[in-house]
Parts: sequence; C-alpha cells; structure tokens
Amino acid sequence: MEYAKTYTVRWADLDPNIHMRHSAYTDYAAHTRVQFLAEQGFTMARFAQLGIGPILFREDTRFLKEVGLGETIRVTAELSGLNEDGSRWNIVHGIYKEDGRLAATVTVEGAWLDLRARKLAVPPAEISAVMNGISRHASYQDIVRAPREA
Repeated sequence: MEYAKTYTVRWADLDPNIHMRHSAYTDYAAHTRVQFLAEQGFTMARFAQLGIGPILFREDTRFLKEVGLGETIRVTAELSGLNEDGSRWNIVHGIYKEDGRLAATVTVEGAWLDLRARKLAVPPAEISAVMNGISRHASYQDIVRAPREA
C-alpha cells in the first residue's frame, strides 16, 4: 500500500515568485519519510537507542507544476531500490496537487549510519523489515553493489 501524507502549503513555504520554494518540496518529502518511520515505531528517540539513523547521499527534485499558498498537497513515499542487506535504499516521493496532478518528484538515495562509529551500517532486522514493507515504485530495481577493487 502506498504511504502518503497530506499538507497545506504555508506562507513560509513560498519564494519571491509567490509559489512554493524549491527547498520546501524536499522538506515535505523528508517529513513524510520521518513520519513513516515514526509510525512504524522508529522515532528519533528509538534511532538514538539503536545507535543508527538514516542519511542521504543524493537528492533529486523534478518540478512539474506550480504549487501556491494554501494549496493542499499529498506527498507519497515509495521504495525505488533496496540492496540485499538493507543498508542502502532509494525512495521516490510524488508531490501531488489537490486535483491529483503530479507537481514534483523528489528522489533520494540513502543508507543507514552507525551514530557511534560514524560509519555506514547494516540496519537491525526490524528496520530492514519496515523498509521491505514500503510499497514499490514503478521504477523499483534492486541495488547491487559493484565489487570492490583489489
């Protein structure tokens, strides 16, 4: 099932052209990811207990339609990639206008960080299970790591 959250565009989300500023799209996408994890029991406090947290390597936003003050937007989160051990993942966020038209996509590539060692980590099985439960985007592909050079 697709995960989605609905928001109302605020005055603080606007740019000088009186439409939603570029960084507000990524803010709503990030908030949707954090809400998804929190609803699965992975709050910031839980991540601190586990000593692990999500990080991003890349974020790409495609703007398709203007969004203005007071508009209602729906932000989705779908998995577009996951590697075998769950340590790396990709998510596509769709940002939809109230009439259902796609206004933007935010695509992120991320991983899990060991908060103590400050190194990439394989997440606990409970996190991997949650990530595996996210609905798959039409573009989903397994993430395959290239072999390390000797």
